Amino acid sequence: MVAVLLLTTTLAAMPAGRAAEGTAVPNFWDQRQRLARQSLSDRPRVRFLTSVDYPPFDFLDQQGRLTGFDVDLARLVCDELEIADRCQIEARPFAELVPALQRGEGEAVIAGVAVTADNRRDLAFTESYFRYPARFVARRDGSAPKPDESRLSKVKVGTVRGSAHAAMLAAFFPEAERLLFDDRQAALDALRQKTVDAVFGDGVFLSFWLDSDAAGNCCAFTGGPYLSDHFLGEGLAIAVPKTDEALARAFDYALGQVVAKKRFSELMLRYFPTSAF
Repeated sequence: MVAVLLLTTTLAAMPAGRAAEGTAVPNFWDQRQRLARQSLSDRPRVRFLTSVDYPPFDFLDQQGRLTGFDVDLARLVCDELEIADRCQIEARPFAELVPALQRGEGEAVIAGVAVTADNRRDLAFTESYFRYPARFVARRDGSAPKPDESRLSKVKVGTVRGSAHAAMLAAFFPEAERLLFDDRQAALDALRQKTVDAVFGDGVFLSFWLDSDAAGNCCAFTGGPYLSDHFLGEGLAIAVPKTDEALARAFDYALGQVVAKKRFSELMLRYFPTSAF
């Protein structure tokens, strides 16, 4: 089974640029694409639906204002398409987003709707604008080798039992000594207590943990980042009704422009003070 996974699943170190501040900024967009600009002049408005419970992508700030990475990205897309005056962003509970879209109560969802075969039957998606990396974290004073330079033989690696990251670790680093925990906090506690040499998990969550008081500057990323469509999915994309592929392509053009003009990098630096990449 592992051999099949190795042949059919991409697990790659993510190429990244580096901002002036020294923060790694990923490049998810193929700059060789030459997409034509789509006119949306015939649309009276474009309504983006999002949620408020998934920081840093979408949340309410201390003043109760809707904000977040996805919210600001939607605004940049509207700017590029010159429809800012007709662009609206509305928040609803996540479970209501796709049904509302299908009822015609919005034109797009930008809130982490999974890009799956089932969802593709009813929805059209843009190209992915963000992918979740898997990362190793290790103690700064430890001796765990970089996983891209070692097969991790005899290294104790903690991960969450039954998670996609546990499956990735088993498939691609089979020589690591895997210690399974019931949740992420238990694995990270074990890292700080030196029960494990490293923890393997979601890079976005770990980036915020590393920057938190709870981590106490104990640890840092090592190796990676690693991407896998098979284990981690295709990342984040804007969803539109299946019957409105033209809108998805218009958004693709705008997303490409946001990336090319470095505005995407600015968002990454704003919302991810410790880069997951």
